[in-house]
Amino acid sequence: MGDLPTSVARVLDAPLATRPDHEALVTRSARLTYAELDRLAHRAAFALASLGVSPGDRVGASLPNEADVVVAFHGAMRLGAIWVGVNRALAPPEKRYLLDDCGATLLLTDDEVGDVGVRVADLATWRAAVDAAPDGAWTGPDPDPLAPAGLAYTSGTTGHPKGAVHSQRNLLVPGHVLVAERGYGPGLRKGDCFPFTILNMAVLTTLLVSQAGGTSIVMDRIDAEGVAEWIRTERITTWNGPPALLHSLATMDSIDPHDLLSLDEVWTGGADCPEAIRSAFAAKFGLPVLATYGLSEAPTVVAIDAVDGADHREGASGRPLPHLRVRILGDDGAEQPPNETGQIALSAADDRYRPMLGYWERPDATAAALVDGELRTGDVGFLDDDGFLHVRDRLSLLIIRGGANVYPAEVERVFATFPGVAASAVVGVPDERLGERVAALVEPAAGVELDLDALREHLTANLAKYKVPERIVVMDAFPRNAMGKIVRTELPALLDRPG
Repeated sequence: MGDLPTSVARVLDAPLATRPDHEALVTRSARLTYAELDRLAHRAAFALASLGVSPGDRVGASLPNEADVVVAFHGAMRLGAIWVGVNRALAPPEKRYLLDDCGATLLLTDDEVGDVGVRVADLATWRAAVDAAPDGAWTGPDPDPLAPAGLAYTSGTTGHPKGAVHSQRNLLVPGHVLVAERGYGPGLRKGDCFPFTILNMAVLTTLLVSQAGGTSIVMDRIDAEGVAEWIRTERITTWNGPPALLHSLATMDSIDPHDLLSLDEVWTGGADCPEAIRSAFAAKFGLPVLATYGLSEAPTVVAIDAVDGADHREGASGRPLPHLRVRILGDDGAEQPPNETGQIALSAADDRYRPMLGYWERPDATAAALVDGELRTGDVGFLDDDGFLHVRDRLSLLIIRGGANVYPAEVERVFATFPGVAASAVVGVPDERLGERVAALVEPAAGVELDLDALREHLTANLAKYKVPERIVVMDAFPRNAMGKIVRTELPALLDRPG
């Protein structure tokens, strides 16, 4: 494998020089060679400029898994704009918050989003702008590879999403390392069913695959039968899915083992994958499920099992990648010895990499997360004697439902806007298929009888569907400590009440 590309704007250079007619991108409606993707990326940079975007401006994208979103991403990188993926599942108030927070200049979308406070270009407008763009190389200045290039929004204890800022170089490093470590080349056909609007997915799709000279298959289905169809039809060799989807593939009679015959690697991450699911998947398809651990602030993969899965340790997420230095810190900040649990912290093992640049316009949050260049992840775990990373818990109260992150404080903030709600607490309930489901306990204001149907309608209007609690239990009063804070350790038992 060659050197790390100087920027995302140059990531296609190597395959263009050696295999310009090799298939670079496959979506439901498009098949693009490297030469065709490069040509469209140049045109996308011109198109963004024609829509008022300048270097350093934030470009929001809420688009389906199609060629349009991949081309727009590459165009933004060539222009030197900052990419802001906006999950299409978010409710309009959630989308507006992200766009307001980052000060976006433009939102590319295929949805009716209403007034989101920024200029909106629908899919027809975007395609027309690309079609009208000059058919030649982008003529603007080369982007600074160390300047902000992408925001990955994630939440914390405040319930307000924060944008983890990454440079073009940082977006390239994980793919560069994974290509080298796993021996990927032009034969790689990597399929991904998660939304491309998640910045981590840009890192793991087109940016990783281009450095291997392979083919990125951006899938438009996340159900078991749809994923199996994509894998079978496109002869996908590497695929990443959440535990709930692995469970469905392993247990549904409609999925034939031959559907997944082309796969060499199956990754899972974002939630604990029970060993029972791993065993069932391996028994049916003859493939191990490879554990991973990652986070948006890294960005993406921090640790992963070996390609053959032979050294998988139960409960572990593989070994950290070589560009990272992972330490486990005690409550006093001191490094813990092997097998001792503490906060997971990571930093650069060499000068190619650094953790995120910080949180967008949040200096206090940045200072708390980045200490002397080391990222304090907020996750708890340990390194065993052989260097395997075991993630045990989260310092935050993050719920992971079927691979999707649900932040309790974010949901509780919406509860608080409903008349008659005095307090709420959102918790995760263990679930064999999804990992966790979302539940909530609610304390009404004095003398109020809550209309739960109206409350659920309010939540649905202001939250993505996967964040809406599937069960709501009404409390007379929460258990509280001397500081007036809810004692969360007592909440799981209280969920046993009818509700």
